[in-house]
Amino acid sequence: MKKILIVDDEVNVGLLLSKFLTRNNFEVATANNGARAMELLKSDEYDLVLCDFRLEDTDGREMLVHIKGNYPKTGVIIITGYSDIKMAVELIKMGAYDYITKPLYPDEILNTITKAIETRNALNNDEPVAAITPKPTSAAAKKANFAPEFVPGQSRASRELIRQIELVAPTNYSVIIMGESGTGKESAAKSIHLNSPRRDQPFIAMDCGSLTKELAQSEFFGHEKGSFTGALYTKIGHFEMANGGTLFLDEVGNLSYDIQASLLRTVQERKVKRIGSTKEIDLDVRIIVATNENLQDAIQKGRFREDLFHRFNEFGIYMPALRERGTDIMVLANHFLKMANDELGRGVTAFSPEVEECFMNYRWPGNIREMKNVVRRAALLTEGEEVQMKALPLEISINSKYMSAPQETAAPVSLQSAEQATPKEPKHDLKNAALEAEYDTILKVLREVNFNKTKAAEILKIDRKTLYNKMKAINLGK
Repeated sequence: MKKILIVDDEVNVGLLLSKFLTRNNFEVATANNGARAMELLKSDEYDLVLCDFRLEDTDGREMLVHIKGNYPKTGVIIITGYSDIKMAVELIKMGAYDYITKPLYPDEILNTITKAIETRNALNNDEPVAAITPKPTSAAAKKANFAPEFVPGQSRASRELIRQIELVAPTNYSVIIMGESGTGKESAAKSIHLNSPRRDQPFIAMDCGSLTKELAQSEFFGHEKGSFTGALYTKIGHFEMANGGTLFLDEVGNLSYDIQASLLRTVQERKVKRIGSTKEIDLDVRIIVATNENLQDAIQKGRFREDLFHRFNEFGIYMPALRERGTDIMVLANHFLKMANDELGRGVTAFSPEVEECFMNYRWPGNIREMKNVVRRAALLTEGEEVQMKALPLEISINSKYMSAPQETAAPVSLQSAEQATPKEPKHDLKNAALEAEYDTILKVLREVNFNKTKAAEILKIDRKTLYNKMKAINLGK
């Protein structure tokens, strides 16, 4: 069995690589700094060292010089970020076999290691050995079991997301999924569950954003009948329901500090006790949490417990915003159009070129959730087989008009250019002029805040209800 030493100061990376390579019939040791790696090299012989270029106490250059000088038969592969590729190429000239870049992809890692060991055997005149055949990854061995609502894209951001899901799914790690609202964090969590050994056990989702402080204890841990006023029956909590499977906690940053303390105790001890009961129940639950806020900031502000964060943060996944996914925008749009056709019994088959351009230029503040709603609405309004601009919500179609005009000379969209414009007075009528000025001001502010009506109302110094009434009066809105 070939022996590999992994040197990386990111503990999660080291653990994941170790598990992955062990499953592929390698004997693996890990070190989180250069000093520990040198101790291991002294005490044992390794076929290959995978070394991160940036370490706390040294760097890849010094490690390479040390290994080549003292252990010439040991191969070295450098792990690096894109910003250090130039340096990694220089290290290859100094004797490193190859480099791999973060994020780490299983196929790339395994193929590079295989070739490195074969090259090492040839250079060291070892006895010929059969070529190491990489075990197929889950993606190659069988089609990944993504959640029905998860749409795998082809953009670089989507491919990286899929790789991360496939990498962490077979492990038992707790995962934090970060991303804007509407990016599909729950679908990613379901996909992790479906590709894990727990796939046949329950997947229980819990929206922490809707929990009151009073209800949270009961929802998490359950209660016995009569344990408090209103406890008319025994209730099983979400932890107990998810036992053996996966518990998904959405918007975990909204939990009160008191509930976080109770949650920490349960996560640490892996036991749960219903309110009003003295019996502890053993737990075997994988926890995946999601948040659309920066929990590190919440920790600094005293709103989130640092110890709980570290319990959850065994592996982190970033959900890219829709505007970061490039050509995936139309992949998703066509997927949702097919869904809408099936739901509504319609025969809308395509989007007009103008609509496609509009979709690609729009910032999608509501991300995938917003797109799904926009496409469903458009399918309902479309007469014929092709979605036209008039079927889109006004904030999207108007945004497209602004994007297509030079910013320096673009004139505000007047009421007369909108198909359903309300004012009918002559252009130079004083009342009409006032309405147009109000229209332009409201539209300008809405665009500045990506059509977030709460923020727009604050900037305009009016309440939301007044803003909605004004938007309705000038046909600016859905």
